[in-house]
Amino acid sequence: MTTTMRQEEFLRRFHARRPGVTGETLSRGAGPDGRSSYTMLGDLVRGARSVLDLGCGDGVLLELLAADAGHTGRTPSGGGPRAGAAGTGASGRVLAGVDLSAEALAVARGRAGVPARTVLAQGRGQRLPFADGSFDACVSHMALMLMGDVELVIAEVARVLVPGGTFACVVGGGAVAGGGDAYERFLPLLRDAVEALPAERRVPKLGDARTRTREGLGALLRDAGFGAVGWETVPLRLDGTADEVWATVSGLYDLAPLPGPDAAALREAFLAEAAPLAGPDGRVPCAMRVPVARASLPPR
Repeated sequence: MTTTMRQEEFLRRFHARRPGVTGETLSRGAGPDGRSSYTMLGDLVRGARSVLDLGCGDGVLLELLAADAGHTGRTPSGGGPRAGAAGTGASGRVLAGVDLSAEALAVARGRAGVPARTVLAQGRGQRLPFADGSFDACVSHMALMLMGDVELVIAEVARVLVPGGTFACVVGGGAVAGGGDAYERFLPLLRDAVEALPAERRVPKLGDARTRTREGLGALLRDAGFGAVGWETVPLRLDGTADEVWATVSGLYDLAPLPGPDAAALREAFLAEAAPLAGPDGRVPCAMRVPVARASLPPR
């Protein structure tokens, strides 16, 4: 089994158990201007008539993109569940999503704000089930950074975009350095818990580290024909009660292999670290860095 296959098998199993985990943990986060990371991403493709969500998960971003309506869309070409369900010229933005997880896609299909005509396809970023030039824009929230063979993924994104099309993504960036908040304190506890596991029990290394830096992602996009990458690193506030913050940090993939007693011990250790941080209102500060990137293909 190749490295990419091992990565994808882990992701399928994880999201079969927790299909809505990313939306549950990050949709309440807010940047300095009050926007969530989903809204930041949607704003980067405002005005695009047809948008593909790469790694759409449970449909949080699709719902947000659908709310930004008012454009006349065109139906993306290609296979996959519900492909072609929207007629050409239907009012509103045309949307499509692709994801590895059938369970996450089922949640997306049931989300009230995701239009019935949305094309939702189970598939891989390395081989998108859409025709050339199907979309004006492609977005990816915390998904590109998890994908193996990322050169193939970005080449596929370029293929399904029209000339001048835009790709925008949010990737994980880690703790806010020197913040001393709950997330920064949690990471060493998690590292110790993971390192206590036998190597074969740990989560396989996911994705390609180049997608998490401006230089690395810029080079990948440039090789696929995109122009210069715009890059902004934003602190995303995820403050809440200690239990709410635990619910957020415990959604990380690295916790998945921990036996029940180890996970419980990690929770208790985290709550002990978080308790002194709580303010008078009981809220615990928690923040993570999220780079937000955008690049476009040259126009024809």
